[in-house]
Amino acid sequence: MAGAEGTGGDFVVGIGGTTLPGSSTERAVAHTLSVIEAAGIPTVMFDGAALARLPLYVPGASDRTPEEQAFVAAIRRATGVVIASPGYHGSISGLVKNALDLVEETSGDARPYFAGMPVGLMATAYGWQATGSTIAALRSIAHALRGWPTPFAAAINSQATRFDADGGCNDPAVLRQLGIIADQMIGFLRPSPRR
Repeated sequence: MAGAEGTGGDFVVGIGGTTLPGSSTERAVAHTLSVIEAAGIPTVMFDGAALARLPLYVPGASDRTPEEQAFVAAIRRATGVVIASPGYHGSISGLVKNALDLVEETSGDARPYFAGMPVGLMATAYGWQATGSTIAALRSIAHALRGWPTPFAAAINSQATRFDADGGCNDPAVLRQLGIIADQMIGFLRPSPRR
């Protein structure tokens, strides 16, 4: 988990990564969050390592690990969410799905799940085939959790796209896609006044 939490106001939670540190999925979320943070909105990221520390979700469990508690607390504070998943066998990874299952802990809250929040989505896959079906699965989950998926979602072919540790990418079109998602998140959270 990395990022800076401010007090009050807007707050965006990033979810995404794999068990491989520095995966393209993780770096895509990190880049998107960096654009959102540059607009003055604090963020926190649950990367692959953080997601791997979440135990398999058990509905109705009476106690939660500190990692689960931290994740649920961030979701409760969030005003927006960015989710990225690798496309594994045509859908989202178990790692990402397990984290999203944990959002069920908010079902009895005054604002359950992702209700009323923008949800930015992206999928990475080694080739194009799984990106579309993974984005479709993420959209379905975002709707089921009562969120508002941004109109644009990013499909990233990790066979051709390479991210570096500093947030750069060898494909400017991918950075533009991530920027569009960030701009749509920011626009939803801080709409310009109508003239």
